[in-house]
Amino acid sequence: MELFRLANAKYIEDLSGTGARLYGGRWNSVGSPAVYLASSKSLAVLEVLVHLNPALFPDNFCMASFEVPDDSFIALPMDKLPFDWKNNQEQLLKRFGDEFIRKNEYLGLKVPSAIVDDEFNYILNPNHPYINKVKIKLVKPFVFDNRLV
Repeated sequence: MELFRLANAKYIEDLSGTGARLYGGRWNSVGSPAVYLASSKSLAVLEVLVHLNPALFPDNFCMASFEVPDDSFIALPMDKLPFDWKNNQEQLLKRFGDEFIRKNEYLGLKVPSAIVDDEFNYILNPNHPYINKVKIKLVKPFVFDNRLV
């Protein structure tokens, strides 16, 4: 399976989960390492874009594609999510991700995008032994189009 990541060039190949461990994310608490990947390049852009100040688009980002073993994921059942999961359930979502990381049964957790309905992100567990099977296919510089503001 091919998955994508948009990040600062300095960290684009880092699969340690350090950034998410230090700062947390929608699907993990501070202290719980995770690597966030997207199902498409465009979703990777949107997932980063919602956190950026449009006046300060970075000029040092790269887009990377990763080859990840298809059989190493579990999908979060949508019926486990409350109707308002996108806006008001931050602690619940973090618990789902933290438990996934703690159990260490799968390399990745397939989760819905909060930005685009019916699209998905993938949370990788950097502690899982299969993390060594994740291969970087391509890394390219990425320039944000100013029309995105």
